[in-house]
Amino acid sequence: MPDLRRQIFESGKTVSRKAASRESSRTPSRTGSAQNSRQSSRNASRNVSRNASRHPSDDDDAGSVSDDTALSIGSLDDLDNVDQANTDWSQELSDRIQEILDRKRSSVQGREDTYAAYCRLSKFHYVEEEIRSHTKDLMAAFCKSIKLESSVRETTLALRALELLTVTAFDDTIYENVEPVLTRTIRDSTSNIVKEAAIHCLGACTVFGGAGEDGIMDQMTFLLDIVASDGQSIDAADDAGSVSSALQEWGYLATEIEDLESESEEAIQIFMDQLSSSDPSVQIAAGENIALLYEKSYTVQEDDDDVEEAEGSEEDDSDEAEIGGGPKLLKRYNAYHNTPELERQIQSLASIHHKRINKRDKKSLHNSFASILTTVGNPRRGPMYNTAIDQATNKHYGSRLTVKIGREGVMNIDRWWKWIRLNALRRILEGGFAVHYYQGNRAVLDSLPVMMRMDMPSDRSGSRKSAKPRTSHRMVLAGGSDED
Repeated sequence: MPDLRRQIFESGKTVSRKAASRESSRTPSRTGSAQNSRQSSRNASRNVSRNASRHPSDDDDAGSVSDDTALSIGSLDDLDNVDQANTDWSQELSDRIQEILDRKRSSVQGREDTYAAYCRLSKFHYVEEEIRSHTKDLMAAFCKSIKLESSVRETTLALRALELLTVTAFDDTIYENVEPVLTRTIRDSTSNIVKEAAIHCLGACTVFGGAGEDGIMDQMTFLLDIVASDGQSIDAADDAGSVSSALQEWGYLATEIEDLESESEEAIQIFMDQLSSSDPSVQIAAGENIALLYEKSYTVQEDDDDVEEAEGSEEDDSDEAEIGGGPKLLKRYNAYHNTPELERQIQSLASIHHKRINKRDKKSLHNSFASILTTVGNPRRGPMYNTAIDQATNKHYGSRLTVKIGREGVMNIDRWWKWIRLNALRRILEGGFAVHYYQGNRAVLDSLPVMMRMDMPSDRSGSRKSAKPRTSHRMVLAGGSDED
């Protein structure tokens, strides 16, 4: 699989229960000289939104990815124990909210510290109830910091806070209120780091803030222009961070659209151009989007489909039997006009041995593009774990990817839309992903497959025609069931 284990954890470190408790009870410091503040801003700026190019160490396991992030969670009882250990986190959050809303008495450094504390608390706790009556005021405060851009650190933290607010509140009025601010920041900010953070924030607000299909398509066009121009359309020429973030968010938004037939040809051509980038994060994001578009060119067979006229009948049946069952998928259109040319380009990345590429990036490219090549060759195949090549047939194969969350839960990541959504949510929630899943964050539960026991497969439709929240939802723990 595309160094799947590495990418899924690249946004946040695993945090022990004791560390989370200690972190949650910490009050942000209000002291420090102006010199320390400036140095802190510079250090934070260098570390914001570069997740795609940072890869933690990769260890082998038996065909699954563990997502014991932030806390090792096996049951709601464990969560109750953690909450008892962090009895003051709710009060700290209330204090930080009041500080955010009382802007007249704040300084740049004070707002930086307060936003950092808000982000920390919002990651490690599902705070929907605590922020419910303050959503609009918090949104306005974050947007003011984003517009004024007093410091890079304050602006990027405000963008992160707005992301977390959106993924927690699940309010379908957020997008219409923040989209102009975010778009202007992406175009006009003098900092490429701020542009990159704003692109990620725009993606989250589009999906979870009520944009609907038309709004999603508008933003996909905007992001594609950034990619096609190598960042020049937003005055970030050849900035890998801006281009990779635009690629990642384009893919995330694309998982929400059912039919991309009319967009597929042009988008794949643009993504192919990015495969020759010198930045591995850009190459991998472009490749994953290509795999997603090929996957979308096949849909589940309907009752009224003429199976005899469907392409590749006998070969398709044998492939599906080899893959392991599931609903029959039929080809609806050609994702791209010249698949052989695309396969040659992907193959070169799957076997690249350039001396100027470091060992870690080389391994990431090899694993990613071997799996992407598998899907382009057969769009019925989603992400594969430990993808290998059959020397006799020269075909790629591998085992299905599963992600373990806690002690018993497992999520089947057998389709690219699942993988891309999971990566996006892991980037937003970082070490708090498991907490939000188990505590019932609607945005997380509505976006991903149902978590089941390790021996129970699960699946869910990969597209929604609207970004608005569903009226009903249910958190499913190990052994549970779900109704779509």
